[in-house]
Amino acid sequence: MPIGQLFLELGTVIMVLALGGRAAGRLGITPIPLYLIAGILLQLLLHLGEDPEHFIHTGAELGAILLLFTLGLEYSSQELRDNLSANRQLGVLDLLLNFTPGLIAGVLLGFPPLGAALLGGVTYLTSSGIASKILSDLGRLGNRETPTILAVCVLEDIVMAVYLPIMAALLLGGSLLAVGVNLFVALAAFGLAFFLAMRYGDTLSRVMNVDSDEALLLGVLGLVLIVAGAADLLKVSAAIGAFLVGIALSGPVAERARHQIEPLRDLFAAVFFVLFGLQLDLGRVPDVIVPALILAVLTGATKFWVGWTGAARAGVQTRGRYRAGTTLIPRGEFSILIAGLGAGLTPMLGPLAAVYVLLTALIGPVLARFDAQLAPLLDRRRP
Repeated sequence: MPIGQLFLELGTVIMVLALGGRAAGRLGITPIPLYLIAGILLQLLLHLGEDPEHFIHTGAELGAILLLFTLGLEYSSQELRDNLSANRQLGVLDLLLNFTPGLIAGVLLGFPPLGAALLGGVTYLTSSGIASKILSDLGRLGNRETPTILAVCVLEDIVMAVYLPIMAALLLGGSLLAVGVNLFVALAAFGLAFFLAMRYGDTLSRVMNVDSDEALLLGVLGLVLIVAGAADLLKVSAAIGAFLVGIALSGPVAERARHQIEPLRDLFAAVFFVLFGLQLDLGRVPDVIVPALILAVLTGATKFWVGWTGAARAGVQTRGRYRAGTTLIPRGEFSILIAGLGAGLTPMLGPLAAVYVLLTALIGPVLARFDAQLAPLLDRRRP
């Protein structure tokens, strides 16, 4: 593709995102729903070539990584450790309430057992990238319910460190030994990264804290990408690897890194969300819209209940409980990845997951924005 055409197409995509961001600012909402709709419109109006699509896919992955890294900068290692310990029971409740509907739906739709188990994974996982974007856009990173949201997302990634290697090995027809090896490698990698972040975070912060802003940006970005890449190769979430780097950094270097990374995060996060709209196969939507809508409503309610319950246990009042529940509703990048594993096994799984993710990614941010108007309706103490 000529370089001029590449620039024109990428420039068009970014300008559409800019218009969506401006419209969201006027409406006072997070731009996520408008970015998703922009992706659908771009798919209808603009036939992107292979080079722009490759850039968008790569940028989307980078956006998810940077979203989780900047979220990790908000918390210390001790806060994360205490938070995970306090929310273990909530993690079990989350697994039961949100994996089960997808598993049952897969059985009812006639999927093979592995396909049904994959659909359970699709409905289970909150999009940590979308959740962190909601918290950032609406200024809620310091709210009392935010540690509960964070704990749910991290506990889900721990479950994924077990789930993904098992499913990948079973889909490949691997032996019990292969499943065990994959599982051991994934858990060992996650455990090592977690230990290093907790134990040597202060040392890492001192090493990274240089006077030059340029050197700091390059050093932090390089470290995040290396850890994320290594995590992905070891079958652990790349985003959770980036999150642990954010947890490890503290003090002045964390504050400086946040200011340096935020412009890059905002650019690639927008690309991350528009990718969902671009990936949606519009020709398959009529076939899957009904089951996707039913699943979105059902698992939106179950995920909302997880957030509500966790925030209530933390002593948060009605409005904060509502915010926790709605922020956890969106599914995203990992759900699409899980569905992709079963593309050859169950052709319906990919389109169903894509429409389902799009619906939850639209519903969650919109509901999260109107907490002041809707939360009082759930407060039974009000007349």
